[in-house]
Amino acid sequence: MSKIQALPPSLRFPPLREGNRALVPPASRGNLKEGVIKTAHILLAPVIAMALSACQPNNANPSSSATTPPPTPPLSTTETPPEPDIPTYRYKIVNTYPHDPQAFTQGLEFHDGYLYEGTGLKGKSSLRRVELRTGRVVQIHRLPSEYFGEGITILGDKIYQLTWQNGVCFVYDRRTFRQITQFRYDGEGWGLTNDGKHLIMSDGSEVITFRDPDTFAEVRKITVRAQGKPVKNLNELEYIEGEIWANIWYSDIIARIDPSTGIVKAWVDMEGLPVPNRDIEAVLNGIAYDRQNKRIFVTGKNWSKLFEIELVPPQGSAPR
Repeated sequence: MSKIQALPPSLRFPPLREGNRALVPPASRGNLKEGVIKTAHILLAPVIAMALSACQPNNANPSSSATTPPPTPPLSTTETPPEPDIPTYRYKIVNTYPHDPQAFTQGLEFHDGYLYEGTGLKGKSSLRRVELRTGRVVQIHRLPSEYFGEGITILGDKIYQLTWQNGVCFVYDRRTFRQITQFRYDGEGWGLTNDGKHLIMSDGSEVITFRDPDTFAEVRKITVRAQGKPVKNLNELEYIEGEIWANIWYSDIIARIDPSTGIVKAWVDMEGLPVPNRDIEAVLNGIAYDRQNKRIFVTGKNWSKLFEIELVPPQGSAPR
């Protein structure tokens, strides 16, 4: 794959959600997650052929009329210019690390040499600090059984953790995991990251919401699009070098999104990661970035491995 016009082929099928093995359109997911569903250019109008009249008045000059075509009307200034083709990157595995296969990964972050991970499922949801090289869980906070944990992010000395349908964002002290406060929100919580100023949240649709970290109030929204089409099922998020990276639920594709416009700047095709015993439920879901050393980590739900990767640009394009 070098370039694509809109969505990669792996996104052109009805998605599934955790626990369900039947193909169901995204609109059917309702409010279930555990064991149910969570799923060219601009074509200008044909050029108008201006036929010159063969019948001229008796006093007209036929040669002048035939050789002087009427002026061409200007192009409409309201036309939207075509978006460029979207490049598709591949990857190279740099390192492989162990990962807890019981961790239903919903959020992943790298900070001060450790991985921080949020896991899901009712009765199994947690917040963890994990040793990168060994995969050992060195600190854990378990959510009450009625909560389904989702995305996490670290901003300053606080960790924020979403819940799926509970409408609650927990806020913890980064060092102790002691809960400081919590916020309420409408709708579902899926992925969470930040740009150093705002929290950035997905809800499973094509919309990403920027929120105030002190109040959780909505600041603004963007709609994610590729070649003019909405990109739905945005899941776990990470902010990398001025871009929002988003796992697209039930695919091996990561979207690299312009945070100002919502336009997909590039795809990263992660197909082929060597994950043993991976079934359809064990989706790619977890991106972490080591800003100091420019390292990218990816994993998935119930994967036994976590991978450090480097991007491989499309043939003929410069590395990014």
